[in-house]
Amino acid sequence: MLSAAIQILAFALALLGVVGTTVATLLPNWKVRVSAWYGVMTPVSQMRGLWMDCVWYSSGVFSCNMKHSVLSLPAYLQTTRAAMVLSCLVAAFGLCLASLGLKCTNWGGSHRAKGHTAIAAGGCFILSSVLILVPASWFTNEVITVFLTTDLPDSSKYQPGGALCVTFVSAGFLLAGGVIFCMSCPGRRRTGRPDAPTYRDELQTERVQPKGRKPGPDQEQSLSSSPSKPPPKDIRDSYSLQEYV
Repeated sequence: MLSAAIQILAFALALLGVVGTTVATLLPNWKVRVSAWYGVMTPVSQMRGLWMDCVWYSSGVFSCNMKHSVLSLPAYLQTTRAAMVLSCLVAAFGLCLASLGLKCTNWGGSHRAKGHTAIAAGGCFILSSVLILVPASWFTNEVITVFLTTDLPDSSKYQPGGALCVTFVSAGFLLAGGVIFCMSCPGRRRTGRPDAPTYRDELQTERVQPKGRKPGPDQEQSLSSSPSKPPPKDIRDSYSLQEYV
């Protein structure tokens, strides 16, 4: 099983991945279009995210509109929304399991139980990273395909935004943390000895088992007064030589 320091490093990477995934899901700049400046109220930058579309005007005004209609959205956008939300939930559940599987914590059971819990947490982190990478790659492919195939000036086309960069980095953190936690397998012991008892097991043993009692004075007196068995005599001493003369 891995050391406690490596497990803490994996937990920190997974935590960064969860925070980054949550932030990227809420950001509006999944794809960005930068326009030229023509006037005071000309939109300089237009951003489209998973949940809202935002416009930044040259005057400094920043306005956003929520995407209320679900059926009007394209398939890749709906898939990305569902996968990102599911990824956040799976990663949060993995953090709960990872806190139980850390060697530096007092809860979570025995040494072997902590190892199995850490492996389950690593599986959750790897699954969460897959749920991020697949729809994010699909989203990026759609944006790049439209940019290359549309006969419009580059200033009128959308490009991948900063939220996609945060998404891929967060997926990398989750994948790294998940792989490290999956390496926490306790393995099999050749000696066949049981796992070392934890502090909680020792407390329960002290409460259940009574302390050893010393023998009382009556028992000591009965033991001291019991006759001792005489040593056996030699067989040769029981016969005299005169009986055979």
